[in-house]
Amino acid sequence: MIIPCIDLQGGRAVQLVRGRKRVLTIDDVFGLLDRFKAYPILHVIDLDAAMGRGSNAKLIEELCRRAKHQVRVGGGIRTVASAKKVARWGAEKIIIGSAAFKNGAVDQKFLQRLSTAVGKKKIIVALDSQNGRIVILGWKQRLQLRPAEVIPQLERYCCGFLCTYVDHEGTMQGTSLDFYRELRKITKLPITAAGGIHTQREVRALEKLGMDAAVGMAMYRGKLK
Repeated sequence: MIIPCIDLQGGRAVQLVRGRKRVLTIDDVFGLLDRFKAYPILHVIDLDAAMGRGSNAKLIEELCRRAKHQVRVGGGIRTVASAKKVARWGAEKIIIGSAAFKNGAVDQKFLQRLSTAVGKKKIIVALDSQNGRIVILGWKQRLQLRPAEVIPQLERYCCGFLCTYVDHEGTMQGTSLDFYRELRKITKLPITAAGGIHTQREVRALEKLGMDAAVGMAMYRGKLK
């Protein structure tokens, strides 16, 4: 299944290449709810919060209120209080990335508090990978950890994973199916793949692995319908 992505920056929907260069901007954010009405799930990511440069909280709250989709919200959710707030907005899932790690390791104390507070069935852990290593804080800090190393530790705190192949994010150059095949061997929990996906062939290949495809640039460019 394809999951369209709405990435927010400065109150607008944007698409970035590898999280850095902005190449697309859409002012009518709410119009995207109608544009993607055929898809049951949406990812809404607050890039400003993820990068520590602000917040699109009010916009996301309104998107959750208006959407007829199941909305998964991520970006800058780093406390139990903020996760509970997003849950109150009606988010179907809460995506946790940077906060899952502390001092270069899995922050199991935080994840335990979080899963107790909101329930592991609402938590998706984002494992963004660049050059094989996990990147956090808006992809500005690289850890020594690899996704496959930490998934077994994380499984007890979440209901699935969002795994982004940052090397090809926003490039429409294709993703790494080998990367996802390796992750599939590690866990039976749901995995949503992201990063460079731009063809139906890739979507079908991921479906065969039991994975959904979170797609941004290819959807906005009309390359993937």
